[in-house]
Amino acid sequence: RHGSMGCSLGQEDTKSHRASAALRFVLVGALHPIESPCFGDYPEIGHHRVLYWSLARRILMDSHCVRRWQLADLRPLYLAGTNRSHGGDLMSLEDLRKRLSTVDRELISIIAQRQKIVADIGAHKISTGTATRDYAREREVLESTREQAQSLGLEPEVAGEVMSALIRASLTHQERTRVAAESSGAGKKALIIGGSGKMGGWMAEFLASQGFEVEIADPAESALPFSRIPDWRISELQQEIIVVAAPIKATAEILQELADRRPSGLILDVGSLKTPLKAGLEALVAAGCRVTSIHPMFGPDTRLLSGRHVIFVDVGVEDATAAARSLFASTMAELTSMSLAEHDRLIAYVLGLSHALNLAFFTALAESGELVPHLKRLSSTTFDAQLDVASRVATDNPQLYFEIQSLNEYGGAPLDALRQAAGRIQALVETNDEEGFVALMEAGRAYLDLEEA
Repeated sequence: RHGSMGCSLGQEDTKSHRASAALRFVLVGALHPIESPCFGDYPEIGHHRVLYWSLARRILMDSHCVRRWQLADLRPLYLAGTNRSHGGDLMSLEDLRKRLSTVDRELISIIAQRQKIVADIGAHKISTGTATRDYAREREVLESTREQAQSLGLEPEVAGEVMSALIRASLTHQERTRVAAESSGAGKKALIIGGSGKMGGWMAEFLASQGFEVEIADPAESALPFSRIPDWRISELQQEIIVVAAPIKATAEILQELADRRPSGLILDVGSLKTPLKAGLEALVAAGCRVTSIHPMFGPDTRLLSGRHVIFVDVGVEDATAAARSLFASTMAELTSMSLAEHDRLIAYVLGLSHALNLAFFTALAESGELVPHLKRLSSTTFDAQLDVASRVATDNPQLYFEIQSLNEYGGAPLDALRQAAGRIQALVETNDEEGFVALMEAGRAYLDLEEA
């Protein structure tokens, strides 16, 4: 098996190994058609130095993983550093663009072929119990890609970014396949209260991918392909899973009402804060319900869960928490457990402080009188990065952000710290205290270095 690009074992594995190497080789070469080496060059492919086109053609024609191409038709696209036709005439801009469009189409074809191999790899990993993600293999692929790019005269960073995107796409496909294959939701039902919302919709699709028959309870229409009722109260609540994905205040009320109904299925909320839900969660526990609380620490647009966190807050019903964790067992998400109070204390910094910082940033810009397009004309790397984050915050749900700031009983301390930090910076500048300013930055660097370690 050739790492994340192999197909099977034995002779077939050898073919897929060779095809995979060719796929990466042509992919990188296609990204830079004008400056690629001449046919006489011998660039590196894995551990072998071979003739570019003769080997690529032979490998691709021989492999069962890749369709048969007419690579001879592409040879003119890779003439090094030339914009002349075979007849020696200077090519027009339109002709050059046509050549580039041909390369682009072939590039997409290569990526499609790669994804087919990825599907085979995912199935192999599931059948053998192999972990979905192999960090060592990813580093090997990226290092090989950068080395190959450099040998072809292409910037290694460009090739690395492209290959990283392909790896993420591969992992997303494999993760979703594994979730579907290893789930136990077939024949079971799930009710998503607030399923027309963004996070409710994510939970609906996530459970549907595990085989659950999903129903949404929400007065608002939904574009998702699930049955919908306008009010959860009209449901008989016979579902195996009930997810509450409403705003925080509404969730607190819904949990209290569910306690009166005492449904038998697993009940969980996905609220960003937990202390405002404490009374409702305790009422469900007292009523003998299987209840727990989770917090997916990612947005509704998330497709790949590798590197993402899901927090589990056990409220005294251990088997309910275990059942909720099992829903994410086949994913690559990092599952973290903590108490209700610890969750909200930390969230005050992770969400509350970061939200407030971005609110302050775009508010200061908006009230400065300077227009963003004008500022972008002379923007820096730091400004662009901060503006990107702030722009996403500005387009998010303002009601949710207000609840995160106003309902967290631990939220005051981070806001005080932010105000004091801004005041301290202002004082250092106004008093021309360079030594204090440097010390402030060095203290921050030491803290961040400690966190990374």
